[in-house]
Amino acid sequence: MGFRGFSIVLLLGFQFKIYTQPYPIEEGVNRIVFIGNSITYAGDYINFIDAYFTTHHPQKKYEIINLGLPSETVSGLSESNHANGAFPRPNLKERLQRLLTKVKPDLVLACYGMNDGIYLPLDAQRFEKFKIGIHFLHQEVIKSGAKIIHITPPIYEGSNSNNYAHVLEVYSDWLIDQRSSAQWEVIDIHYPMKKELQNQRLLDSTFVFAKDGIHPNTAGHFTMAKEILLNLGAELDHINDMKRFLSSNRNGTQILAKIASRQKIMKDAWLTYVGHQRPKMEAGLEMSEAHNRAMEMNFKIQNLLIEQ
Repeated sequence: MGFRGFSIVLLLGFQFKIYTQPYPIEEGVNRIVFIGNSITYAGDYINFIDAYFTTHHPQKKYEIINLGLPSETVSGLSESNHANGAFPRPNLKERLQRLLTKVKPDLVLACYGMNDGIYLPLDAQRFEKFKIGIHFLHQEVIKSGAKIIHITPPIYEGSNSNNYAHVLEVYSDWLIDQRSSAQWEVIDIHYPMKKELQNQRLLDSTFVFAKDGIHPNTAGHFTMAKEILLNLGAELDHINDMKRFLSSNRNGTQILAKIASRQKIMKDAWLTYVGHQRPKMEAGLEMSEAHNRAMEMNFKIQNLLIEQ
């Protein structure tokens, strides 16, 4: 992504107050893995989260790994003409056990739902497939010894012909309900994004987070990142733009750029190492080479931290 966008101000920002459930990261957690679809693979929100911990809590030394996979679902569903018929949507179930075994996460944050209704109207059978997939994901992560935090899907801003925005609200509501009914840890980004979109459109009726209706822009990813961080216990209520987000370090923008480069190298390497069934993905470096490149980036990041 371009980093000139850091100065974008989310004018009303987060001046509204939405209920957040605190899930502070426990002592002993080191390897944090994000899984999801193309929104997670794009990874800007993960880069912001990584940058926050790097600049605000460098002593934690979290290893934040992006294992998002474009087109993926937990429901196992796919449109008959997905990708113009070139390939069906990959199913997380196909790679989940390898992921848990090879990566050995301490904490998993999972953001699914956008693709799981396959952009059709609300349907009981499709909804049930989503719930079954999420339950399977939850159980497998817990069995592996890791913790899991579920994240509601981002908002849908596309065509209203199938009322898909409502589908994602239903999916989000069900996930949020699992907080009380199943004692799951669930972070809601859906309704904060919806509220922020409403606020912005009071100022500019053409404002969007996602030009294609699905994939958030940098401002959308920032909104996602901030809400996740708030739920993890970060104190960010005074932050309403991306520039101030990194203001605790005068090299914050450069640090974020280095983190984005490191994340790009490592996510492709990890995806290749774990394996998947999604065609047309860039092959990652061998893990040893990827780690060497990441170490070089870490050295540059540490120097930028020291310079402040």
